[in-house]
Amino acid sequence: MRRFLFASGLLCAAGVIVFWLLTMPRTISANDLPTGDGDAAKGRYVFYETGCASCHAAPGTKGAEKLKLAGGLALKTPFGTFVAPNISPDPTHGIGGWTTSQFVNAVMRGVAPDGSHYYPAFPYMSYQRMKLADVIDLKAFIDTLPAVAGDAPPHDLPLPFRLRRGLGLWKALFMDYGPFTPVPGGDEVLNRGAYLVTGPGHCGECHTPRNLLGGPEAEWAYSGGPAPEGKGNIPNITPHDDGIGGWPIEDITIALKTGLLPEFETFGGAMIAVQENMAELTDDDREAIATYLKSLPPKPSRWKK
Repeated sequence: MRRFLFASGLLCAAGVIVFWLLTMPRTISANDLPTGDGDAAKGRYVFYETGCASCHAAPGTKGAEKLKLAGGLALKTPFGTFVAPNISPDPTHGIGGWTTSQFVNAVMRGVAPDGSHYYPAFPYMSYQRMKLADVIDLKAFIDTLPAVAGDAPPHDLPLPFRLRRGLGLWKALFMDYGPFTPVPGGDEVLNRGAYLVTGPGHCGECHTPRNLLGGPEAEWAYSGGPAPEGKGNIPNITPHDDGIGGWPIEDITIALKTGLLPEFETFGGAMIAVQENMAELTDDDREAIATYLKSLPPKPSRWKK
């Protein structure tokens, strides 16, 4: 019995050590960051590429008030309700006290300054593809925005999802920590669109369906699926007949700029805020996004599988 208990204790200890090692945060070293300060003017453009205000502006704010990044937007999912935090430059309630390294690791690795994992409701799986310079410029711009006091409400999650350490296993399953990879043989326009869609634009976060663990179903990328909030569906944006197959590049470009769809309808739901961000981009970038989307393999809508 003593031998059995001793062996069991060793196995448990080994299991704890293996779990701890597998769930350790993977971060970008401060030594690997480019030198120099970020460019706030460039960061403003990245701010709209990434759509920060869509989640982090206080619910109901419009216009210039959306630059007050107080957080508070609730996202109801099958795993519980996630609430966007305050990311204003307030040093106590926001991210005003963060270093550049801490900001980069939060955005690109989903790791908080205290070393804990952020939930993937924060789209760091896409942001891992961003250029370091873009992320640093983004911080420079956010640092110029109004500091807002007050904390957003906490997440409302059941056990075991409150235990963030386990997110290290989720990351091990679904994150590859790789940079943006250009499309082989693609020209400058196509690759600019690929970068915007797969990186800062994080289109796949909503338009790619998720499995039971909340991981993206890569084989169904961009084919739509059930809305994360549980009501309705996210549309297919591949060039299939179920998606944007009948939309010319010009029509997609116009829709991203104006919100007007080829069928003389308008965007609805969460896409309204996305389109408002897209309207801040250049015509060339909107055309690049449309070009990349039209280059995707056509897939039938996921929820019709």
